[in-house]
Amino acid sequence: MQNIKVTVHPSAHHLAREDQLAWKLAALATDPVAVEPAVTEMIINRIIDNAGVAMAAINRGPVATARAQALLHPRNGGAAVFGLPPAAKVHAEWAAWANGTAVRELDFHDTFLAADYSHPGDNIPPLLAVAQQLNCSGADLIRGLATAYEVQIDLVKGICLHAHKIDHIAHLGPSAAAGLGAMLDLETEVVYQAVQQALHVTVSTRQSRKGEISSWKAFAPSHAGKLAVEAVDRAMRGEGAPSPIYEGEDSVIAWILDGPDAAYDIPLPAAGEPKRAILESYTKAHSAEYQAQALIDLAFRVRPKIDEWEDVEKIVLHTSHHTHYVIGTGAGDPQKMDPEASRETLDHSIMYILAVALQDGKWHHVDSYAPERAAREDTVRLWHKIETAEDAAWTERYHHPDPNQRAFGGRLEVTLANGETVVDELAVADAHPAGANPFRRADYIGKFNTLVEGLVSEQEAQRFIDAAEGLADISPGGLDALNVALDAAPLIDARDSHKGIF
Repeated sequence: MQNIKVTVHPSAHHLAREDQLAWKLAALATDPVAVEPAVTEMIINRIIDNAGVAMAAINRGPVATARAQALLHPRNGGAAVFGLPPAAKVHAEWAAWANGTAVRELDFHDTFLAADYSHPGDNIPPLLAVAQQLNCSGADLIRGLATAYEVQIDLVKGICLHAHKIDHIAHLGPSAAAGLGAMLDLETEVVYQAVQQALHVTVSTRQSRKGEISSWKAFAPSHAGKLAVEAVDRAMRGEGAPSPIYEGEDSVIAWILDGPDAAYDIPLPAAGEPKRAILESYTKAHSAEYQAQALIDLAFRVRPKIDEWEDVEKIVLHTSHHTHYVIGTGAGDPQKMDPEASRETLDHSIMYILAVALQDGKWHHVDSYAPERAAREDTVRLWHKIETAEDAAWTERYHHPDPNQRAFGGRLEVTLANGETVVDELAVADAHPAGANPFRRADYIGKFNTLVEGLVSEQEAQRFIDAAEGLADISPGGLDALNVALDAAPLIDARDSHKGIF
């Protein structure tokens, strides 16, 4: 790996294109290095993962809305929409919108955490949609996704957005644009312009994940993917972008991030070096914010040690800065303690998540968030006895440069009314690559089958799995096989001529 130092440059000091981060990302995208077999295998895992969580959310409100908007932009020879037969085609950018929303709705796909947050699987919907519309091959899609994952994960390692209350989709726009460039075998100049344009239009604030969290949390990544598709299209037509988008004196870094004296170090593969970043990412066994994954597993482990929940006087979770301030009591969000809060808020409340996981000893993507579950009086009492505290040691492990040492868990201290305490800790989720039961192909397939049960026939589920596992051999024009059709349950049609503009 090479280390790219990024600083702000006044316009009077001309910064050569080759020295700009956006150019280096474009050069990475256009480097024709072969994709390693382990990377291809993980890409297949994540395609399976995305499809499962998308289908599980297929009839939820935001997903139905996004699908309705997409279906009002039909295109012969376009891209497929999850839940519908492959023949129902729409414009690629609208398929990216509909499918990206479906993937993101349950907060149940892959993650990478470092200087910032990310769900790199959000790159899959825009790349797959464009690949279907332009008749790309499975090998083309693999090449593009290896690049998209590499770019997003490397940006997340080097540039912190959340410290400035900027949403993490600002790293997704450039990664999706770079991935599209690699998949379509575009010139470096074209990818360079697309990466800059994609960043310029995907900068938004973290209010989407703060306070009363709305359905926009699911729409935000699909919006970034849609904008990336449009940015690449403009660049392919010869249009330029604000430049240099990272280093300019009125750039994102200078005015939105660390300011004119900023200095960032971005690790990137050197020319000819394989793109392996996807292997550092991890998926979820539980439908909740990633920083809750290890803590749900920890709650399952602590649960048998407590005989009566009414005997609990207080529970303190000692954890990292991120967990405390994003999903813990450090966030200062009263909504995180509200039984009437939205699902989007509850899956970002570790206090709620711990209370339910402790009491139930299991986690379900629907049942654990049901309004009647959240309102249960004994749960509310336990929930309100839980608080979080930042622990410097856990914060240090959260940012550890060695992926094998990096940790996203914490130490749970349960104080009982008689003064006794129950203490236990867990560093990483069981499903994490360094965890007790790392996810393998069989686990991804098992998760998929569980999520599509009652929605998709066994025949259709197996057809999709077979297609995904044969991704590398899919010929140009054959990527419609990666769409999953809903054939065992009715599909909600949210199109309504009395609503909306389209």
